[in-house]
Amino acid sequence: MREMLYGLRRAVSSPNRNARTAVVIGRLLGAAFTICLFTGLYSHFLQDPASWMRFPTSPVSLYRFTQGIHITSGIACFPLLFAKLYAVMPQLFKFPPIKSVVEGLERGSIAIFVAASLVEIFTGLLDTFQYYPEPFDFRQTHFAMAIVIGGSLAVHIGVKLPLIQRYWLKKNSYDANGDFITPEEDVVPPSAQQTARARLAAQDLDEAGLRDPALVYSKGLTDDVVASRPPRGVVGRVFDWIDRTPQVDKMSSRRGFFASIGVTTAAVVAFTVGQSATPFTGINFFAPRKNGYGPNSLPINRSAAAAQVLETAMSPDWTLTVTRGDASNSFTLEQLEAMPQYEAALPIACVEGWSQMAHWKGVRLHDLVSLVGATEPESLKVTSLEKKGGYRIMLMGSEYVHDPSTLVALHLNGERLDIEHGYPARMIAPGRPGVLQTKWLSTIEVLT
Repeated sequence: MREMLYGLRRAVSSPNRNARTAVVIGRLLGAAFTICLFTGLYSHFLQDPASWMRFPTSPVSLYRFTQGIHITSGIACFPLLFAKLYAVMPQLFKFPPIKSVVEGLERGSIAIFVAASLVEIFTGLLDTFQYYPEPFDFRQTHFAMAIVIGGSLAVHIGVKLPLIQRYWLKKNSYDANGDFITPEEDVVPPSAQQTARARLAAQDLDEAGLRDPALVYSKGLTDDVVASRPPRGVVGRVFDWIDRTPQVDKMSSRRGFFASIGVTTAAVVAFTVGQSATPFTGINFFAPRKNGYGPNSLPINRSAAAAQVLETAMSPDWTLTVTRGDASNSFTLEQLEAMPQYEAALPIACVEGWSQMAHWKGVRLHDLVSLVGATEPESLKVTSLEKKGGYRIMLMGSEYVHDPSTLVALHLNGERLDIEHGYPARMIAPGRPGVLQTKWLSTIEVLT
């Protein structure tokens, strides 16, 4: 077992697979996960707030920024996580595999971290394409996995802190010849074959040239010749081939590795960030939605057909009912259009990561709810015409209700609101996820 693990460890060793590389990649990966965690928590609590929570309504693009960062940093985690796994691969073949309880705890935490991270980033990537093959609720699982990742990462860093400190700086990681300073516990002893070949090489002898059965050598030399020969069988021949493989130049190998990781990370970020950052729209090759495309020159997620509102939203009998306790008012589309109209430039920013600034026109929500006696601190329950769906009913905090830029929108980008964007009326407020910008409004209830 020991020789097999040592052999496997020697087989996967390279100038890039060491603790210094793991620390450097780990710093970048930790930063990406931390950004993902906090921007993701912000998105989560916007959708599922505690009763005491209040959120800023300015700048109006705040959620567009935080969710764009969330998705982009999540995509950057792909090359960084795979690079980290590549760098620590020799650690899989340590002997003994676990030396202490603390090491067992660290190994368990990293196994949980890797498994949870892979689930998190792959389901998150599929979410950007609105593809949900998993048999569990995406948002709840995504939230739970984030907590698991944070906890397992904290345990891993705590246990590995002495090693992280030791290899934090490059000058403490390599000797004067540029060779990595291997931790004592990670030093792999040479195989008996390598030792024998080294002794022969010290005498300017090559074991391949000493196979003439007619020659008689001293016992020590004979033992080295025998020990230097490759073992029989496929495994032995494979390890022999690995042992004879020339080492690549360590400096060019390290630089090439970090350069390839940097270029890959920059590329996947640059080719997707255009879905939420306008200056990069032209190189948005990977993200599924393009700015400027769709009804009213704006992409959509949930269609009117999927929401089953084609008949009710287009009905001439449609009205928007606003209630507060016993007070109730119903407004036809014509009555809403006869009220003072206001314009606002607000982004649609979806949880899937795409976002786009748009120009809205409609009735101020504050004016509308004031007609039923709403006061400053009151919040709302808004219901859509949708027949089903997790966001058919939406709660809105008072900070949005009384913000002057929050509209019951009737027009979008200079045109009548398209059915796909919520005709005859939809909600639009600053700094909120697109799923909370309720389309196809039916009722607005003031919560007293």
